[in-house]
Amino acid sequence: MKKTGIFGGSYNPIHIGHLALANYLCEYGDLDEVWFMVSPQNPFKAHSSDLWDDQLRLELVRLAVEDYPKFHASDFEFHLPRPSYMVNTLQKLREAHLDREFTLIIGADNWMSFPRWKDANIIMANHPLIVYPRPGYEIDESTLPANVRLVNTPLLEVSSTFIRESLKQGKDVRYFLHPKVWERIASLTIE
Repeated sequence: MKKTGIFGGSYNPIHIGHLALANYLCEYGDLDEVWFMVSPQNPFKAHSSDLWDDQLRLELVRLAVEDYPKFHASDFEFHLPRPSYMVNTLQKLREAHLDREFTLIIGADNWMSFPRWKDANIIMANHPLIVYPRPGYEIDESTLPANVRLVNTPLLEVSSTFIRESLKQGKDVRYFLHPKVWERIASLTIE
């Protein structure tokens, strides 16, 4: 079975922090691949006017991952009922891909709120989880369930909010983004 990490997010936009984390999990962890699951609507976030168009966010993820064979951009949640609940996504993925074992990748901030996720117990019963560090969220590894693994990945203090705010201010943030993502975003601001 292929070990596939599901890395869900708004990717509004995708940045080097997302890519470096996923790269680390493939090269230094036990994942064969990481699927960047672009979420059309996070149930914990109110629909925001700051959320870029679904197709643009997906296009940027595709541009960022196209040259690395262990990464895949996924629009799987675009075809599911909204809001997107990870328990439903994982169930449908299991049904559609019998040759893969899916591992959910979440940040320490999401782990702290995980008990509030829809059917968190079902997710835990059916999938391993990888939790990566986030500034300000300390996790006691000894308290984690057996199928939840804390990974010591490098921390890159970059956020999509920072990228969007910087772009609004006319800042050149090309080194926080994959070059193809930067080129596409720059072309949008010129058009």
